[in-house]
Amino acid sequence: MSMSTLTGSRIRERRLMLGVRQTQLAASVNISASYLNLIEHNRRRIGGKLLRDLAAALGVEQALLSEGAEAALIATLREAAATPLGAAAERDRADEFAGRFPGWAQLVMGAHRRIGELEHIVETLTDRLAHDPHLAASMHEVLSMVTAIRSTAGILADTREIEPEWRDRFHRNLNEDAVRLAEGAQSLVAYLDRAEGDEARASSPQDEIEAFLRAHDFHFSALEAPGDPQATISMLIDAGNFASASPRVMMRALLERYAADAQRMPLGAVLAEVAAVPQIDPAGMARRFDVDLGTAMRRLAMLAPDHLPVPLGLVICDASGSTTFRKPIEGFPLPRFGGACPLWPLYSALGRPMAALHMQVRQSGRGAGQFDTYAIAQPIGPQQFDAPMLVEAHMLIVPEKTAQTDVPTTDAGQVEGVRQIGVTCRICPRKDCIGRREPSIMSEEF
Repeated sequence: MSMSTLTGSRIRERRLMLGVRQTQLAASVNISASYLNLIEHNRRRIGGKLLRDLAAALGVEQALLSEGAEAALIATLREAAATPLGAAAERDRADEFAGRFPGWAQLVMGAHRRIGELEHIVETLTDRLAHDPHLAASMHEVLSMVTAIRSTAGILADTREIEPEWRDRFHRNLNEDAVRLAEGAQSLVAYLDRAEGDEARASSPQDEIEAFLRAHDFHFSALEAPGDPQATISMLIDAGNFASASPRVMMRALLERYAADAQRMPLGAVLAEVAAVPQIDPAGMARRFDVDLGTAMRRLAMLAPDHLPVPLGLVICDASGSTTFRKPIEGFPLPRFGGACPLWPLYSALGRPMAALHMQVRQSGRGAGQFDTYAIAQPIGPQQFDAPMLVEAHMLIVPEKTAQTDVPTTDAGQVEGVRQIGVTCRICPRKDCIGRREPSIMSEEF
């Protein structure tokens, strides 16, 4: 039995150790005792909010339930050893180190996670400096005011005799520029202060939107119920406490699309279809509700975690390849900065509009996961003669139910019929990849 299927057993062991009854634990996380019983006997896979709630109710970290304490520790140690700082570490002896020196292993794990958090902060600040138009405009305004004040002050200091009328004009300009400089500096500081801290105060509109979606587990029950969707959307956005107008506008467009998808594919009928089909089938779902594949993929990916037999991931990009929506899934990391792997089926679909692609992929590197992916690029907007056709690509990511350990491989060690992909070139360990854009920090040559 794979480690991922033992989550229910770990939940049961922890519950029994604490002396908590099944009905009590089920009530604390708002599920039925019968459903919890299925989970504890590994007959239902869980993740997302429900797993987090159960971990909180049991007083343990989520990783200890999903992976086990020792497995999570060893995986983190191997992850730390795969970084440039861990080049001298014996990766194949991580389990021995964790067993003999658990305290030191915990220290290394904590330090590795802290380094990752600090690297994320640096990446965020670097990305903002490079791509944040508001920040660039504010800096330009401040520098322009400083230059103007210095020029005016230089004239007053270097010119011995100035007519009173011109002197008064220079003084007035100096005062006005100083006021504008103070206001611009205060605005810049306030803007930077809003972006500091944790993910709840994200540093960009996209970060704010992703934090909001994660807080709701990418599912909005209020939009599933009958009523005025616009009023519900306004209520949700107001509750989001977004820092500026940009994420509010972007979030409204996303929620309006969600509401339209929910109207075309009612929740009750979708759940009945999911329960009736043994595997995730976006094409069958699209035929059942007479919708396009993109709509079916979005609807499946935005269901609540306890509605699905397995967790699903989704990536949407526009014709330029820029990611416009991302729902991560464990084992298939999605890059926050820079371009993703060009071998993803998502980008293959852009070159073949309206062609539905189904492809098995396997992530390169440590902890590689194997997934079924479904991708399609579809035109968006009204179709007109002599007008450019804009397309939008969707890629639904579905984890394989069983680990395939005894499957045919090629001479290079790759699984036959499975495309080897990465996250992004910067951290991909694959050598001699045709799609590589830059050296990897995971390679010895870097």
